[in-house]
Amino acid sequence: MREPAAGHQPCGQCQGCRWFHSGTHPDFRRLSPFADEEEEGKEAKTTRKLPQIKIEAVREVIDFAHLTAHRAGRRVILVEPAESLNLAAANALLKILEEPPEAVLFLLVSHAPQRLLPTIRSRCRQFALTRPAESAALAWLKEQGVANAEAELAHNGGAPLFDHDPELAALRGQFVRGLGQPSFAGMLQLAELIDKNKQLSLLQPLSWLQKWLHDLAALCLAGRVRYYPDHERVLAALAPRCDAVQLMACQQALTALAPFSQHTLNARLQLEAVLMDYLKIFAGGKAG
Repeated sequence: MREPAAGHQPCGQCQGCRWFHSGTHPDFRRLSPFADEEEEGKEAKTTRKLPQIKIEAVREVIDFAHLTAHRAGRRVILVEPAESLNLAAANALLKILEEPPEAVLFLLVSHAPQRLLPTIRSRCRQFALTRPAESAALAWLKEQGVANAEAELAHNGGAPLFDHDPELAALRGQFVRGLGQPSFAGMLQLAELIDKNKQLSLLQPLSWLQKWLHDLAALCLAGRVRYYPDHERVLAALAPRCDAVQLMACQQALTALAPFSQHTLNARLQLEAVLMDYLKIFAGGKAG
């Protein structure tokens, strides 16, 4: 899609590079859940944002895939993150993956490949990308001006290429601090906190809670944390009070809820229910 260059690196000077820089390359399309963000305008500020790639967007790239390449080369369709395809979109994409047009390359980037349809995974060649060294990742994040780089890197599992949102990080901090003080009233307050942020998908607090549970279980079993090292003292105080059976039950409840986390109906009730399951981990009134 670009002119050949030494080392297969972009030259930044050819027509293909200029098209990519301006976002107008005629042989490239990107499927993203936020591609239509600008078109939604004010509505996006008052409506809970759903990180979904919808079937209409997939239909558009299917039409694009059947066109002749502008430069007699390949056409490339990037789907990122692929796990944000909703069911209808995933099924529509599957059909063209089964019988792709000639000279069309589909690149599906996924941070959670287990959430993709098994039939989609079976149609793709899989390449696992390793994480960079922690020192290199931290240095790069600090160059980008990311505050609390160590905590942010740990929360993202050591992967530095994430969309850093200071407001979202602050909200996550409030949510996690609430998890560190489990009580009935506290869990209701957390659900209310999330409900006030209408742009936030339910997927976010569920992910925060799931990582918190992972660290609780890891402390109980191996004495170490992965995602919340900045809250290790709080986790260490909670770990001895955990009921292992209830901890597993809460993790199972989260797993069962995950497929429905992109729906807006009763999002607060769903979050309250799973937070009540979290509270049961500290059975016998130990949580206060």
